[in-house]
Amino acid sequence: MLRTLFLNPPCYKDFDGGAGSRYQATREVTSFWYPTWLCYPAGMIPGSRVLDAPPLNLDVTEVVKIAADYDLVVLFTSSASVGFDLRTVAALKDAKPDQIVGLVGPQVSVLPEETLALSRALDFVARREFDHTITELAQGQPWEDILGLSYRRQDRIHHNPDRPWIEDLDALPWVTDIYHRDLDIQRYHIPYLKHPYISIYTGRGCPNRCVYCLWPQTFSGQKFRVRSVADVAAEVKHALELFPQAAEIFFDDDTFTAKAPRARDLAREFGRLNFTWSATARVTTDYDTLKAMKEGGIRLVVVGYESGNDQILQNIRKGATLEQARRFTRWCKDLGIQIHGTFMVGLPGETAASIQDSMKFACELDPDTIQVSLATPYPGTEFYDLCQREGYFRPGALVDSDTGYQKCVLDYPGLKAEDIFQAVPRFYRQFYFRPRYMARALKTMIFDASERKRLLREGKEFFGFLLRRSQGSHSSSSCKAC
Repeated sequence: MLRTLFLNPPCYKDFDGGAGSRYQATREVTSFWYPTWLCYPAGMIPGSRVLDAPPLNLDVTEVVKIAADYDLVVLFTSSASVGFDLRTVAALKDAKPDQIVGLVGPQVSVLPEETLALSRALDFVARREFDHTITELAQGQPWEDILGLSYRRQDRIHHNPDRPWIEDLDALPWVTDIYHRDLDIQRYHIPYLKHPYISIYTGRGCPNRCVYCLWPQTFSGQKFRVRSVADVAAEVKHALELFPQAAEIFFDDDTFTAKAPRARDLAREFGRLNFTWSATARVTTDYDTLKAMKEGGIRLVVVGYESGNDQILQNIRKGATLEQARRFTRWCKDLGIQIHGTFMVGLPGETAASIQDSMKFACELDPDTIQVSLATPYPGTEFYDLCQREGYFRPGALVDSDTGYQKCVLDYPGLKAEDIFQAVPRFYRQFYFRPRYMARALKTMIFDASERKRLLREGKEFFGFLLRRSQGSHSSSSCKAC
């Protein structure tokens, strides 16, 4: 068995682009998600280790030194960070030429040939779900027999057949054991979650067909495969014993509520365990499911509103309407469930008027917090294919080369990239600078000391984000991979 290091590599300061994050960029407020995808195979390979460089603030030199004790190094990469991640690959091979080094993640699942061609230091990439692919590599099985593997041999690149999706998710290890072994949960922060939090998946894939969504189209599949309710509940109980300091557990499925009866069953089990939790949801979730989730102890739902314009929602095949979003929001408020609402600007068909529609809609709904992202056409998505076909792309990288903040790479008829880019801070200001929101935040800070400390810290980071954006993001810290 090869000694195996699973690495979420260093990159931009506070960059959270791999191994579990759906937002491949530096955030407006510091956020670190668990490297969950790396933790599954780490639990299958004796003697392995997960090293999450960004929250530890490790640079390439420090990572290379740690990696010297390992025979196989597996790095999670993203479309936004692959250029810098390949520098880490090169540094690893320079320090230990016989070390086997490869990449995993959506980027290499879509572009295996192109990624391998970028660096001769790169030995392989593992496409799509890589749990068993990497395990078989570590076991020393012949490379030509390993499904899902693309690799270089004698100056030629070979692509083995795809590996079927994993159907029996209960057979996979519990990632919380690897969190406990290798990670410091105090280092993981999400602004809308209580700290410290734990992140768990109860399923993989998503049955919905949103054209922009990276993970189901490129990596985890568009079939929602689930763990049994009993297995999830058992891991939750185990996690509560391992991490008594955890303030919250977040169920970070693509859509936790994709199967309503199962969501209700999980909620009933969670209620018996008596802990605070949050989960992802769609605005199409019915009232009875939300009610069961509230009775089961849920505190907050993360929901993708995306746009306040019905035509845009149709363009992206969201499968939801503005009226459904209004009803969902009203139900959550009636039940006492907090909402973190996510919006995007720059989706297909976007205009200045539709962006303003979204800003007004967010203020009308008045969720507890929001996130505003630039719509990013990642390779392998229908959104990317549309932008290529229509000629919407402009030259440039997905993220700023100095800071890791998202950049807009699209020009639409009548709406330039600069206009879309500037809509993000305008959106935030229009929502957060309202008297209604500011009064609510002030009340929270007066009556909750821990929330006061958190809001003041995040407010400082947020205003710094707005300032850096207004200055073109050129004065911020540089990439740690340089």
